[in-house]
Amino acid sequence: MGCIVLGITGGIAAYKAVDVARQLTVQGFSVKVIMTESATHLVGADTFRAITANPVALRLFEEGRGSIQHISLAREADLVIIAPATANILAKMANGIADDLLSTTLLAVRSPVMVVPAMNTYMYEHPATQANLRKLDERGVHILGPAGGSLACGEEGRGRMVEPSEIVEAALEILGLSSALAGKKVLVTAAGTREYIDPVRYISNRSSGKMGYALAEVAHLMGADVILVSGPTYLKAPQVRELVRVTTAAEMRDAVMDRVSGCAAVVMAAAVADFTPREMSEQKVKKGGKDGLTLDLEPTEDILEELEKSSEKGRITVGFAAETGDLRVKARAKLEEKKVDLLVANDVSREDSGFDSDYNRAILLFKDGREKELDLMPKRELARHVWDAVLGLMDS
Repeated sequence: MGCIVLGITGGIAAYKAVDVARQLTVQGFSVKVIMTESATHLVGADTFRAITANPVALRLFEEGRGSIQHISLAREADLVIIAPATANILAKMANGIADDLLSTTLLAVRSPVMVVPAMNTYMYEHPATQANLRKLDERGVHILGPAGGSLACGEEGRGRMVEPSEIVEAALEILGLSSALAGKKVLVTAAGTREYIDPVRYISNRSSGKMGYALAEVAHLMGADVILVSGPTYLKAPQVRELVRVTTAAEMRDAVMDRVSGCAAVVMAAAVADFTPREMSEQKVKKGGKDGLTLDLEPTEDILEELEKSSEKGRITVGFAAETGDLRVKARAKLEEKKVDLLVANDVSREDSGFDSDYNRAILLFKDGREKELDLMPKRELARHVWDAVLGLMDS
């Protein structure tokens, strides 16, 4: 995904930078943090080490890191974000002052730079600060915020650091990731279905919907018009063009087929039931005697198969295979059977990933025989890999 250098200076909003680092890491970026000495009095460096799994850079000359750390960090960066950006760091940047690791690194950087100002209103409105911001703007530095509202000092006005989600979205836009799917309508399915035995009992599965929701969220961040068809889940609804809530496999089939026209891609991440009771009892089935209960099940309609029969020219179809053993063999067989363009296969018997987990480990299998095995990663990061693969198929 690339490297983002996150510079943290000594403003009280430094605590928000923790969530910025977390969200960027979840997006799949390698986040390298540089903290000024003042920042370390507000947030511990160990917090950022734990979140990013990378060392935190604190001083120009650190034992064991050599004397040109500012050059190596500058070369690695695909984007530099300063959040919070105090009046002091803005003044240093505007005037080319390099007296610590962060300011020295900024002089060597050739990637885009975004500053996120956060300070007292009077400091922000001071002519010197405004002149420095104008100078940075003229040099092409991206300036985000500040927002208005209550400040830590108890005053009201402009000076609040914008929220972490806004910073991440702006970063994606600067890097061109927000527009990769711009103008394209995509449909994603998520979560499991419930097939009712009677008014209070149903057959279902362990799918939480996290993978499908991650796919929908990432597609939205990449600029797509997203339709999310979701089975029952406790997850918070992501920001999409349309969210369709369904319960049964039949309802999911109808929702997908009613909306698939004009979609550039369909990603079937939902765990749709393979079978449903042939008849649902209108009354709760009583426990009765010792003979037990026999269910008469019938297959549900195969949504992927129907999609392929109605396939529009150029539409990419992605399926998911949740297996429990012989993953590659079973997944390749499913790919050939369903005739999808891409199959995402994962072993749901693992304890470190799969159902209910925020992490997944998968193999991407392509129709043309290619395979890409991915390590254990957050589901948001896997979602990015899936959409990158879809974009590659669109361009081929």
